[in-house]
Amino acid sequence: MRTSTVRVVSTGGTVASTDAADGATPTLSGEAIVRSADLSTDLEVSVEQVSQVPGFGMDTDIVADVGRRVREAAAESVDGVVVTHGTDTMAESAYYLDAGLDPDVPVVFTGAQRRPDEVSADGPANLRTAVAAAVHPDVCEAGGAYLAFNQELHAARDVVKSHSHKLETFSSPGKGPVAVRNRQGFRFHREPGSRSTHVPGLDADATVATVTSGLGVGGKPARRILDEIDGLVVAGTGLGNVTAALADAIEAALDRGIPVVMASRCHAGGVNGVYGTAGGGKQLREKGVLSADDLPPWKARLKLKLALAAADRPADVSEYF
Repeated sequence: MRTSTVRVVSTGGTVASTDAADGATPTLSGEAIVRSADLSTDLEVSVEQVSQVPGFGMDTDIVADVGRRVREAAAESVDGVVVTHGTDTMAESAYYLDAGLDPDVPVVFTGAQRRPDEVSADGPANLRTAVAAAVHPDVCEAGGAYLAFNQELHAARDVVKSHSHKLETFSSPGKGPVAVRNRQGFRFHREPGSRSTHVPGLDADATVATVTSGLGVGGKPARRILDEIDGLVVAGTGLGNVTAALADAIEAALDRGIPVVMASRCHAGGVNGVYGTAGGGKQLREKGVLSADDLPPWKARLKLKLALAAADRPADVSEYF
């Protein structure tokens, strides 16, 4: 039987952190994280250290570097890649790679909610689940990016961090995990594979801002940034509605040729143009606002960044939405 090969790419996060006088800091190497997981001896595991930052310090340059390491691993016929990452933005990084890279080999993100020096640290178990998923035959055949946590495997497009500190923080609202792992192995609830629209490219330097509508939100903050942005994502209420004042600011952005994408700030569900009053989703769509469907605002922002880099003109980003 052929030995399965896994590349572990370490970026930092809680899974690599230890406590210090000034607070928790990523200090442990990828090799140390792998050793702590006591992985199966039937695997051939190699480790690369890309960064040493917390999840909230991650940026698209680092994720693009991870993407290049994934391409290199695929060229070396590695079966799968596991990325250790901070949980704050893990779901975003997984989606960014899924959409921008469309990986042929599975890329499975994982990390921890508890540091290695805390009681009942969850990092080792999460890493074992991620590695097992990365070499599973069905996942290898399907490719795509995933997030493995708390014995669940989630599709990168669908997964969100839903709780600030619980171990079962990651969920896929309205869809559920792709698979659940038990002592016998994985039980698949959905077909593995990418759910993301492919927007080719990883080096996206467009400036995309996010604004959120809510009770009494005005339009001045959005208007002030129009000279500084290439695209705008709006986290609307409900089905994708905003206040009349914010709708005026959105129209000003559209008049300047700035693409605007509407997402919902709700935890589950998507946008749908129903209301025709000022700020209503139907009116906004008729004016040219694009739909994020059920993509959360923070992932819609990444998609718009990728689309602006891939499109010849700002108006052409609509083909990706």
